[in-house]
Amino acid sequence: MILGLVGKYGSGKDSAADILKEYGFKHYSLSDEIRRELKKKGIRETREALIAMGNMLRKNQGNGVLAKRALMTLSKEKYATITSIRNLGEVKELRKHNKFKLLFIDAPQQMRYERVKDRFRQGDVNDFEQFKKLEEKESKGKGNEQQLDKVIEQADMVLNNDKDLAELKSKIKKLLLDLGIKPIYKRPSWDEYFMEVMEAISKRATCDRGRSGCVIAKDKQLLATGYVGSPIGLPHCDEVGHQMKKMLHEDGSVTEHCVRTIHAEQNAICQAAKQGISIQGGTLYCRMTPCRVCAMIIINSGIKRVVCQRKYHAGQESEYMFKMAKVQLDYFFDEVQEYEKT
Repeated sequence: MILGLVGKYGSGKDSAADILKEYGFKHYSLSDEIRRELKKKGIRETREALIAMGNMLRKNQGNGVLAKRALMTLSKEKYATITSIRNLGEVKELRKHNKFKLLFIDAPQQMRYERVKDRFRQGDVNDFEQFKKLEEKESKGKGNEQQLDKVIEQADMVLNNDKDLAELKSKIKKLLLDLGIKPIYKRPSWDEYFMEVMEAISKRATCDRGRSGCVIAKDKQLLATGYVGSPIGLPHCDEVGHQMKKMLHEDGSVTEHCVRTIHAEQNAICQAAKQGISIQGGTLYCRMTPCRVCAMIIINSGIKRVVCQRKYHAGQESEYMFKMAKVQLDYFFDEVQEYEKT
């Protein structure tokens, strides 16, 4: 069984795919193929670059090329989900698999916009009117372009994701039963377990440019947690706004950062120090590649492994330092996370 998950930005496709992983469904994104092509050509990953490369691949190799590659990759999987389906040619190719079903995940536009604002993925927008225009542009393409509206029209089933995560889990479980699949719960690995704890911790963060969390664990035991927030007694970004500072780099480029808060990784290490807990040899779980300062602190604290949900677009220096210091660095998803202003 292959379930294609289609929906507009913020509808919850990736959340649904994560839930389906718990029942043994391997998740594959057609965008992963595009990312590989960008990496080969040394092109920086942005939404515009992903769209342009996807259009080019479909133009040069046929509209079903990404789906064809996905089917080859998933040929030995009993259950799988495929996301980032954005062209009718991809649907046509996927339907060659005799157990393919296309599921449309829907949610109100305003709700989807709020979700997109909170997740801070590369290329996401923070203005509702801009969000609507971008969505319109990327839904009505022709030929080898993105044509999401037409793909949605091909859906075999519709799932309304207009409530919370618990409701989505319940609906997916019922969907599997309706498809004749007896849901067998797949126990999360320790990395998955601590990463889920990190997600819960991140909801306490007080800077809306990136509500990041952090967990430090060792020998399957949670040692310390932290989230982005101002020092004790000082005002938070959510209360008084961001404190932006510009940084001039060696190549002449200028980036802008909020300096009001302490990063989640630093707060977790501070918590361990306050409580007298040794984190020597531990593993740190976080939202994205730690910044340069966090990386140096992590190295000197004795942590030997860092697990990130996604890559930070400006994290190359941290990756180099971890490598030099022999700190193992792992990523859950081969995706880049970027702020609107950095």
